[in-house]
Amino acid sequence: MSTYETAHELGRRFHAFLAAGDWDRIRTLLTDDATWTLPGDNTISGTADGADAVVERARKIASYGLRFELLHILVSRENMALSLHNTAHRGEVRLDEYLSTVCRLRDGKIAQIETYLSDVPGMNAFFV
Repeated sequence: MSTYETAHELGRRFHAFLAAGDWDRIRTLLTDDATWTLPGDNTISGTADGADAVVERARKIASYGLRFELLHILVSRENMALSLHNTAHRGEVRLDEYLSTVCRLRDGKIAQIETYLSDVPGMNAFFV
């Protein structure tokens, strides 16, 4: 499998497992020292260090009832990114954001994730 195909498949699987809440399978996609960094100042912001912390971050985000709409899987020579549209509501509070989740790969696994958001204030208001 080419680097492009590997990166694309990792992106497809990561999104599918996230949308399905399959935490054990997400863990299989990560290096042991994986990290995930999110902007903002809320309960999911900052950096999750280590694969178990990354899985817990994904579980926490999903616990807010998000719909993870995959728009595109983007690949570079060695890495990939997911272009997503996330929506959710909790009472009167609504989340409607576009984001890119950039994944740096190592040895066929996700080693580093960094998320870029269209609406950081909206995320701060939603994830309290």
